[in-house]
Amino acid sequence: MPKPLIGITTRNGKDSDGHPTMVVQHSYINAVVNAGGVAIPIPSILPEEDLRQLYSQLNGILFTGGGDVSLDYFPGSPHPRIDGVDDARDFTEISLMRASVDDGKPLLGICRGAQVMNIALGGTLYTHIIDQLKGAIDHDYPGNLRKTIVHPVNVDESSRSAEIFGETLLNVNSLHHQGLKDIAPGLHVVGHAPDGLAEVVELPDHPYAVAVQWHPEWLTDQLAMQRLFKSFVDASAK
Repeated sequence: MPKPLIGITTRNGKDSDGHPTMVVQHSYINAVVNAGGVAIPIPSILPEEDLRQLYSQLNGILFTGGGDVSLDYFPGSPHPRIDGVDDARDFTEISLMRASVDDGKPLLGICRGAQVMNIALGGTLYTHIIDQLKGAIDHDYPGNLRKTIVHPVNVDESSRSAEIFGETLLNVNSLHHQGLKDIAPGLHVVGHAPDGLAEVVELPDHPYAVAVQWHPEWLTDQLAMQRLFKSFVDASAK
């Protein structure tokens, strides 16, 4: 049986000479490959027709982490910490997310991917958690702290995600300053940080639509995170 083709969203960057580049961290690719999938980076500069053709050939889509989503896509509060906005990426990912939800194509969102999922379906974000969520803990541990365990996540034992992880108490890293605020219609929050912030969301009527706010691709030494990627790739193979 051929391995499923897993599209991985990318960000736009520049090389040392200032030339535009397509960027995706190897950690996402390795997580997909180790789970049995073929990783296919998705450029965010494709014409719509080409994007639709690529989408049609993919078995599943992994929505990666990265910069903040433009306020053009949701009614959020302006904040000086908003950074890394990439209009081409926003358009590409929101289009792919809505198509995947409508078509029942398996999808996994990670960090920004969870935020894109909420926005694409009609939700909003805290544009800087620590200033906007009362009692918030610090969720922003950037740089070389990708494998640092920051806080637990409690997962609803009756959820699909609990079945996927095989556990209801996870220990996760944290690399984000924004988070889910008003939850989109139909999207279920099934995992929370200690301060109440949504950390796991899913669409219960979709074949496989799960998103997490942390970065499991850096925690694949944990069996629960291995199960997450394996379940996503297996669902894409179907």
